[in-house]
Amino acid sequence: PWPFDQPRNCATVTVRQVMQQEEAVLFVSHAAEDHSWSFVGASGFRMVDAMLVSLEEVVKLDNSLLEIADLLPGWQAQRESPTHPWIRSQSPPDDDAT
Repeated sequence: PWPFDQPRNCATVTVRQVMQQEEAVLFVSHAAEDHSWSFVGASGFRMVDAMLVSLEEVVKLDNSLLEIADLLPGWQAQRESPTHPWIRSQSPPDDDAT
């Protein structure tokens, strides 16, 4: 069974470095507003590197993401490296929402 709250073909935001396997996913965000997912590597997020891919595509590249499939909307998870555990925390409030 698929463990995420979104379907396999759900569009997610990531970066070129992750999809080209130059960097591992070190930061994951599950948005409270629309339940969207974002996956970022060590370089962080820059629009020039942004990609829109299916959730399944990212999970196929890194099946350790299954460990955080139950991440609640409005939460994030990060790790120091692929060999470190995920640390979950509530996402900070969105400054643009005010």
